[in-house]
Amino acid sequence: MSTSNHNMNPLSKWISIAKDIISIYRNEFKVVFSDRGVVIIFIIASLVYPALYCGLYRNETLVNTPIAVVDNSATAQSRKLLRYIDASPDVQIALRCTSMDEAHKAFDNRKVHGIVNIPADFDKKIQKNEQATVSIYCDMSSFLYYRALMQASNYSILDMGKEIQLKRLNAQGITGQSAEATLEPVPFKGIGLYNGGMGFASFLMPAILILIIHQTLFFGISMLAGTSREENRFHVLVSSKLHRGGTFRVIIGKALCYLSMYLIFSYYILILVPKLFNLPHIGLSMDIFQMLIPFLLATIFFSMAISVFFPNRETSMIIFLFFSLILLFLSGFSWPQSNINVFWKTFSWMFPAVHGIQAYIKINTLGGTLHTIRFEYLSLWIQTCIYLIITAIVYRWQIKRSQ
Repeated sequence: MSTSNHNMNPLSKWISIAKDIISIYRNEFKVVFSDRGVVIIFIIASLVYPALYCGLYRNETLVNTPIAVVDNSATAQSRKLLRYIDASPDVQIALRCTSMDEAHKAFDNRKVHGIVNIPADFDKKIQKNEQATVSIYCDMSSFLYYRALMQASNYSILDMGKEIQLKRLNAQGITGQSAEATLEPVPFKGIGLYNGGMGFASFLMPAILILIIHQTLFFGISMLAGTSREENRFHVLVSSKLHRGGTFRVIIGKALCYLSMYLIFSYYILILVPKLFNLPHIGLSMDIFQMLIPFLLATIFFSMAISVFFPNRETSMIIFLFFSLILLFLSGFSWPQSNINVFWKTFSWMFPAVHGIQAYIKINTLGGTLHTIRFEYLSLWIQTCIYLIITAIVYRWQIKRSQ
């Protein structure tokens, strides 16, 4: 066989290589679709998870969060403040209690998610030009409850404070623009870029979508490897052609099988799902597609290299669950990468998901281009090359070990 290969002309040799790759490509499809667990991970999970997560967080923000109020002042000023708070879209005054004990009972019974307590001396201190206090009790079982109440309360108190200061300035003879300039020398206007509604889904889901692709690919490929070892079917894992020196043919054939499937799944996950659920999608589809190629290849070769060391299907499940949350935080979408410890930042660069999340957010959410993600794009191609070489090495090592 080796003698005939040496005697083949270059064109015949390339044709033979192409035939081997196509044969491996077809065989891998058969292996994938003959394993129910892998079909669930590759197809069903890729289709259901994005829609499920987006559906859960479709409301984006909390509105009309029920709160209780205890107005011990019972004056025009305290009632005015409560009207301001109730007018906020974030909260709604559901209970007006006569004591804190009554409010605490409602809070403990989960009827409300926060309490506003106005003391009896609230109006008197304002009239005496002293600082008045308002006590806010927030439900910290969810950060969104805390944000809703604190945002509504702070804005209402600030607005009321400006009105009181403006009246005092008018009483001193300072009116019109002079009073406004004295009250607010440097006007502040906050504008939230790319997520004006401060929606939780718009913030979280872009990172989750990339992680779904990364983890389902990793889990599916690892399951295939674990199953092959459990059933002692080494030839299914790496193919008998490896024994004839076709390591890269097998690797490329398998990789093309996974790549062709996940290009379709990724189009659904990264382009259709954001449009269906009205998530940020201001990036160009072509830029996302070009980013996807190295991301998918790096993830595939990374999974193939690691899967060689999995003795069974369950091992990949444990690692899959363990690393999901870690990769989500190391990606830098919720905490700036510049403030992450150097060790953990370097550790995170081992995983294609980290660069993939950053690249996708910059393109799809921030409207960037390939030039904007040049660091992540180059890093993904470097990972692709490194993990391709590592995969070839561990596959050859596995052959020698099995022989």
